[in-house]
Amino acid sequence: MASFHFRHAWFFVIFLFCGAIVVANLVHYVLFRVAGRKEAASSTPGLGLRDHLAHPARAIFLLTCVLISLPFVPGLSTHVHHLIAHGVFMVIVAALGWFAVGCIYIVQNLLLRRYDITVADNVRARRVHTQFQVFRRIAIAFVIVITIGALLWTFNDPRIWHYGSGLLASAGVATLIVAAAAKSTASNFLAGLQIALTEPIRIDDVVVVQGEWGRIEEITSAYVVIKIWDLRRLIVPLSWFIENAFANWTRESAKILTTSFLYLDYEVPVKELRSELERIVKSAPMWDGDVVGLQVTNLTDRSMEIRCLMSAADSSKAFNLQCLVREEMMDWVREHYPTAFPTARFLARPGLSTEGDRDNKPELAATAPSR
Repeated sequence: MASFHFRHAWFFVIFLFCGAIVVANLVHYVLFRVAGRKEAASSTPGLGLRDHLAHPARAIFLLTCVLISLPFVPGLSTHVHHLIAHGVFMVIVAALGWFAVGCIYIVQNLLLRRYDITVADNVRARRVHTQFQVFRRIAIAFVIVITIGALLWTFNDPRIWHYGSGLLASAGVATLIVAAAAKSTASNFLAGLQIALTEPIRIDDVVVVQGEWGRIEEITSAYVVIKIWDLRRLIVPLSWFIENAFANWTRESAKILTTSFLYLDYEVPVKELRSELERIVKSAPMWDGDVVGLQVTNLTDRSMEIRCLMSAADSSKAFNLQCLVREEMMDWVREHYPTAFPTARFLARPGLSTEGDRDNKPELAATAPSR
């Protein structure tokens, strides 16, 4: 009879646990299924509820089921029951910290909805995205510290806090040693805060660093990832941007001036070149409708240097416009003034004697191009 009662108690515990898991999974499925459908139907970017909260929420639901079913388990002593319950509760606290980290990402996505980084005039959006990346990491670090403190609090033992106080006192001395050893890490962390507040760089900024042209792709707590035009990635420590000079092409605006240089003979009329440049640039979709001009910037003994100046909305369009102007202007010169490209001229002086001409023939033949 006692054996039957024991088996009946275990059957009740298993039934209760399975029922609690079914209810928890049903609630989890309904909540995140509805949230996923609303995000899919919305025209605005989703908050990422399923990506950031689904897994920690499932863990919390399942651990809660275990905690609810634990008092009904037969044959457990008070000490064993307390140890298991304490262990489950600690895992729940860790899962709650995980859930809080997910909530930080959700809040970031919610607040960044108003700042679209893909629009043409995205200076303010890039500023806000950069600041939120730094503040998000600080908030996550704060949540981790709070979670560790909550895990210590679950012990509810004054001796733990006594040892913890001694540990914190020792950690104060250790922190000074570690800070001296990890000077670069500390400087990068402080540089990250300074970059977030003073904004020398932002996400999607176009910069020239160590001779490499690229866009700021990511700003972490230790380094900056720059996506170079040929799809390579340049990894630069945060402190480098505070201690060194660099070019930021989109500090206030993405708008930029670009130039194309031509080297032509003096016989080409500059006014016709200027008219042709205006025709080419004004018909190009890359031009922003602001600046277009042509000037003779230098003269040499063989050619004149002509600068074509144009403006564009961003650096990518400026580069494409620069290449287009070179191609179109060269085609126009080749069609209308085919002899206007820089050439080397030789002039035979009159009045030379026949013998002198005969003597100079080998020299002229030596300078003639070979066939």
